[in-house]
Amino acid sequence: METKAIWLNGKLVPKADATLNFLTPALHYGVAVFEGIRCYATARGPCVFRLRDHIERLFDSARVLGFRELPYTVDQIVEACLETVRANGFEECYIRPLVWLAEGGWNLTVDGGKPYFGIAVWEWKQYLGAEAAERGVRANISSFTRHHPNVMMTKAKIAGNYPNSVLAKTESLRLGFDEAIMLDAQGMVAECTGENIFLVRKGMLYTPPDGTILEGLTRDAILGLAEDMGYEVKAKPISRDQLYVADEVFVCGTAAEVIGLREIDFRTIGSGRTGPVTQQFQAAYRALVRGTHPRSEEWLAPVHPRESFFEEAPEALADILDERLGLFEGGEVPDARHHRKTLEVVATRDPRPARRRAED
Repeated sequence: METKAIWLNGKLVPKADATLNFLTPALHYGVAVFEGIRCYATARGPCVFRLRDHIERLFDSARVLGFRELPYTVDQIVEACLETVRANGFEECYIRPLVWLAEGGWNLTVDGGKPYFGIAVWEWKQYLGAEAAERGVRANISSFTRHHPNVMMTKAKIAGNYPNSVLAKTESLRLGFDEAIMLDAQGMVAECTGENIFLVRKGMLYTPPDGTILEGLTRDAILGLAEDMGYEVKAKPISRDQLYVADEVFVCGTAAEVIGLREIDFRTIGSGRTGPVTQQFQAAYRALVRGTHPRSEEWLAPVHPRESFFEEAPEALADILDERLGLFEGGEVPDARHHRKTLEVVATRDPRPARRRAED
């Protein structure tokens, strides 16, 4: 299916009409902020994963960039995202809200222009390839350093930050790798071009501290799943050679989801395939976004609201959808009993006003 409509400054317009003036300052200077969000097919229809969290971060990014006032609220943009998915009829898609500097701003200040809003959706394929989930991918340490946090604001998804990732990813692909790992200004592991990174060593999980990285929402979900599954996670500085001797290394992000690294800098990681711990997190994450995990109700926003949300979500649905998407078989929530902790059902009340009225 093709994208039919784009939400532009408060209304849906045909895709062909969603155009920009060549003299838009954001196009020249990268003065824009954005989010990448996923909508998944579930037993209760299409649902958007962590939609409100993403939009809240969008507004935080705009604040970091210096915008003082925005023409819409978080609630309005949340609903606009759902409206755009409905208008295009997608069951699964990628959602891209964007705020950019327009109508002035040539004096290199956001105060001299006006912020515009847009939302586009399109069908999504596997970001790192159909076989990446099962086989893992190859990565290298990039020659390009991750931004210093006082040079480019690393906690914001600012469009002008991303040439850093483009340079690193282009270099890696031209060298024959699938992804790049960037070090921070002190030479410690930061993140990949669009994913956060974890390593597994002797049953423990490690991830770089928050200082220089984008605090990914998928990373946050993995931290929650790790607690459910009984894994201890330490956020600490990681050197590149610690990656080489890890039992497993995996990356996570909205686009990539959870993907193992089978090789780094021509060094085989673990068995040379996606490892068992990574597989457990892949299965738990798939269950989470497909509506079959105890945390799903907390984090999934239905595109088409229903009176009853996730009353019954067949476990087999995750397998069916994964097979259709070309992922490896299996989609059940990992059994936590081997990790000394039982999964707890998280019962979170839906915070939307309409839902509260229905329950009162």
